[in-house]
Amino acid sequence: MTDSPIRTRREGGILEVTLDRPKANAIDLATSRIMGEVFLGFRDDPALRVAILRAEGDKFFCPGWDLKGAADGDAVDGDYGVGGFGGLQELPGLNKPIICAVNGICFGGGLELALSCDLILASDNATFALPEIRSGTVADAASVKLPKRIPYHVAMDLLLTGRRFDAEEALRWGLLREITTPETLLEKTWELARLLESGPPLVQAAIKEIVREAEDMRFQDAMNRITRSQFPTVRTLYTSEDQLEGARAFAEKRDPVWKGR
Repeated sequence: MTDSPIRTRREGGILEVTLDRPKANAIDLATSRIMGEVFLGFRDDPALRVAILRAEGDKFFCPGWDLKGAADGDAVDGDYGVGGFGGLQELPGLNKPIICAVNGICFGGGLELALSCDLILASDNATFALPEIRSGTVADAASVKLPKRIPYHVAMDLLLTGRRFDAEEALRWGLLREITTPETLLEKTWELARLLESGPPLVQAAIKEIVREAEDMRFQDAMNRITRSQFPTVRTLYTSEDQLEGARAFAEKRDPVWKGR
C-alpha cells in the first residue's frame, strides 16, 4: 500500500491521477480532500492540458463512499475538500478536459465521479450501478446529472432500481466513448489524452465553459453570450495569439502550433 491513496504521473501536458486505496478504492473524506488538491493543481497549472483519472487494479474502479470510514466517524456531510466528493464534482472553473478510464466495479459515488469527467473509456469487465436507493440514501450528483445525459426513463430506471449494468449497456446509452480490454484500457486512454493534448487549449476551455454554463440557459440567451464574447474563455480565445495562429495555419495549409495564449 502506498503512503498516499492518490498517485500522479506527469508526461508533457498530461497528468495521470491514479486512485490506489486497497482493497476497493473506496473514497473517504481524507482521500476526497487529496483528490481535490490534485485537481485544483491541475486546473491552475498552465503547462497541464489534459488529465486522466484511473484506478489501480482490475476488480475495482471505485465503489463510491467508504462505508468503513463512515462507521469510523466520517460524516456524510463532512468536508470533502475543495472539489466536493472525489475532487471533481464541484471544482469551479475547471476548463480542461478530463478522461476517465474505468475498470471493474464502478458503483455509486464512483459512477458519479466518472460522470464528472468529460470522456469515459471502460474495459469490458466494467460494471456500473447506483445502488444508493437500496441503503436508503440518494445518489445526489447522479440524480442531477444522469437525466441530462441519457433518456429520462433510462435514468429513472437506474436511479430507482439500483440495478447493475455492463459496459455494453453504458455504451448504448452514450455514457462511454469506447470499450477496451482490461489490458489495453490505459494504452487507449493515453492515446486519446495525447490527441487532446495536441489540440487548442483555449478552444477546449471555451467549449467546457459554454457547455457547463449554458446547460440551464435558453438557447438564444446562450448564443447571445457566445457571439458577444460574454463568456470569459470565449473573450480570451478571440483576443488570443492562438486564434490568429489557427487562421494562419489554415490559410498556409500547415498544422497549427498552439501556445495557449
